[in-house]
Amino acid sequence: MRAMTALTAGALALTLAAGAGWAAQAAPEQAPATKPAQTRVVDGYQIVTLPNATVPNFQRRVAYCPSGKHVIGGGAEAQGNDAILVGSFPTSDGTGWIGLGRQNAYSSVGISVYAICAN
Repeated sequence: MRAMTALTAGALALTLAAGAGWAAQAAPEQAPATKPAQTRVVDGYQIVTLPNATVPNFQRRVAYCPSGKHVIGGGAEAQGNDAILVGSFPTSDGTGWIGLGRQNAYSSVGISVYAICAN
């Protein structure tokens, strides 16, 4: 019986030690209190939205940046039953963002495009 009690106590101690180690690993990282938060601003930042419109499958829709600005990012969304976004990429001259898509059972698809622009 003593061997069983010693074994149980040893297993309990091992379990508690392992649990403490896991808890220490799961603790969230704390940011140093002395380091101020930094804010970065992109000169002329603007999002241009081309709202959803139904177009024939594979027809490109382009959201252009205002004059003097260039695209720094963007995205597109295909909407409809079985809608598939086929492409989402910048224009070759960097002035806009292209989106295109398709639907399997239909000849048209809804496409929205978003261009992130800056000076």
